[in-house]
Amino acid sequence: MTIPVDAILVAQGPEYKSVCKGLNRVAVPTPPVFPIPMGPSALSKYLEQWLQAGHLFHHSQPRVLLMGLCGSLSPKYRIGEAVLYQSCVYAVAEENKISEVFCNFKLTEILQNKLQSRVFTGIGLTSDRLIYSASEKLQLGQAYNADVVDMEGYAALQVLSELGIAVAMLRVISDDVRHNIPNLTNAFDDGSLQTFPLAMGLLRQPIAATRLVSGSLRGLRVLQDLTTFLFSK
Repeated sequence: MTIPVDAILVAQGPEYKSVCKGLNRVAVPTPPVFPIPMGPSALSKYLEQWLQAGHLFHHSQPRVLLMGLCGSLSPKYRIGEAVLYQSCVYAVAEENKISEVFCNFKLTEILQNKLQSRVFTGIGLTSDRLIYSASEKLQLGQAYNADVVDMEGYAALQVLSELGIAVAMLRVISDDVRHNIPNLTNAFDDGSLQTFPLAMGLLRQPIAATRLVSGSLRGLRVLQDLTTFLFSK
């Protein structure tokens, strides 16, 4: 079964490398992979330039798959489990409302038929900051009726869907709702993690850092294996 995807978008760094490693194990031709910045604002700027570069212009009905890691917002979902998004929600603070954008149903259905029991379907919440507190993750999940949280999903859906591009999202959970992870807010700068602030943030909270690294490594392994399975015939 060939997955009809024209491009894969995945957060730059380890997530991008894991997806590329997964595709390298596939014997058949695979879609091009593009590393994207983290965070809604940085991603929106990137996508405008990416689309202007004409990466999808030769496709009559372009199809894009967004992949990567995410955090759980529910006790039901654990580290290493994969979620295929139905939609993505975002809190519009200045308008005091919640906005929701839906993934392409047909493309999502094709992915679900291939992956079957390897994934669950759910709703993603996109945040413009890292959610590191376990209690806040639980509160956000209940407030927005969302299953997982990321930093890119809504922006990608909003920009690409408005142009008629079919978008599906597949993510793997790397941190659960039961534990805190380090506060790495200061390490983010213009869509990427800065090495020194990242190291300092991890050193200040060694137990939470160990948990984050362990969960991320597990999530990355699953992401790599899912990529291989998804694009193998």
